[in-house]
Amino acid sequence: MSKSSLAPGLLAAYGSLAFPLAAAFIALQVIVPTYYAESTALSLSAIGGLLLLARLCDTVTDPIVGYWSDHSTNRFGRRKVFVVAASPFIALSVWFLFNPPDDAGGLYLLLWTVCIYIAGTLSIVPASAWAAELSEDYNQRSLVTGVRVAFGLAGTLCALIVPAVFADDGSPNLGTTLFIITLLVLVTLVFSTVWAAWRVPDTARTTLPGNSIESALALMKTHNPFRQLLVSYLLNAVGNAIPATLFLLFVTHVLQVPEQAGVFLFLYFICAAAAVPVWVALSKRFGKHGTWSVAMVLACLFFLWTPFLDSTSVVWFYVIVAATGFATGADLALPSAINADVIEWDALETGYRRPGLFFALWGTASKLSYALAIGIAFPLLELAGFSATDANTERSLLWLAVLYGAPCILFKLAAIWTMRGYPITASVHAEIREKLALRG
Repeated sequence: MSKSSLAPGLLAAYGSLAFPLAAAFIALQVIVPTYYAESTALSLSAIGGLLLLARLCDTVTDPIVGYWSDHSTNRFGRRKVFVVAASPFIALSVWFLFNPPDDAGGLYLLLWTVCIYIAGTLSIVPASAWAAELSEDYNQRSLVTGVRVAFGLAGTLCALIVPAVFADDGSPNLGTTLFIITLLVLVTLVFSTVWAAWRVPDTARTTLPGNSIESALALMKTHNPFRQLLVSYLLNAVGNAIPATLFLLFVTHVLQVPEQAGVFLFLYFICAAAAVPVWVALSKRFGKHGTWSVAMVLACLFFLWTPFLDSTSVVWFYVIVAATGFATGADLALPSAINADVIEWDALETGYRRPGLFFALWGTASKLSYALAIGIAFPLLELAGFSATDANTERSLLWLAVLYGAPCILFKLAAIWTMRGYPITASVHAEIREKLALRG
């Protein structure tokens, strides 16, 4: 692992891997559920249930891929070989999921959603562990994560521009949108994979226990910094995923400005991108976990007003979007950097260095959060009598507005509570590194 500053070209090559994946997964999260609800015979509950099932099926793959990449001895690069091998599978899954035939049904949606999740796992888990192995410095890891987030946000923004550019009479054409995003993902996926494989070193080694499965279970059974961080991350991720899942429905039916959906999303992610260097700079002064908690409080203060909005409150929604997007910059940059620091704590406590396992469990929590969001939001909406295609009552629209904001606040407050007293500060991490150096 490097102790010196990482070259800008190396950082860019590594960070570019996030661009195509971000474009693909923002489309999957925001556009695909609504597109299948409007263009197929599937109900909201059916779509929510199928996407939940796909996520649950995929949660078991993260530990497998993490274990596999930790134990890989490929001379090409232990993490790198997974990233390269996953690329064609990602491309194939994006093509079929985003461009369904006219008779696509539940089995089709389930199959290709499972495929894109598994293909993404084959790339994301090893790539995340790869980042932790590029540097052992507390603050430099925030920089690595920040660069990756910047490329991911760029991919997200490019995908979100597409609906506005290819709208029909002011309304987004979701079918055309998904086709253009498919082309964007395929082209950038090839470029970023080749660039990272050529430019980014992958020579770090891991130290693993004899039975990694049992050690992973032991890690989750005991109270420790990793479990504390993981639970907090899961709670906050669920809080973020519910409004993201309901965003298009909220803008279309509550605010009644579907033609502005792309503008809202673009503003949100522009503010998130602008906020990343701010939150990284603040974390250097006030610590990562404390800064992250402040950002979650900020998001709660603005989400508090979303249940009171209607078609006359569009201008206030712009304010809420900008503020919550700014807070999201911390969610994107800081938790993963904190997770990378826990790897040294684990090495000191157990004698093992196993970043693949840590980021595999991290990936499982991330996927579970979106599964829970869909599984919670869509069935509750249908229970309230909401319809994505027919007219809705004031009561059903109120439920949509409440579900858009209230659960986010509750989950974020729970995440903040969980992170109280988190022990690994910058000074503690420095002490851990010194002890590891003395141990040799």
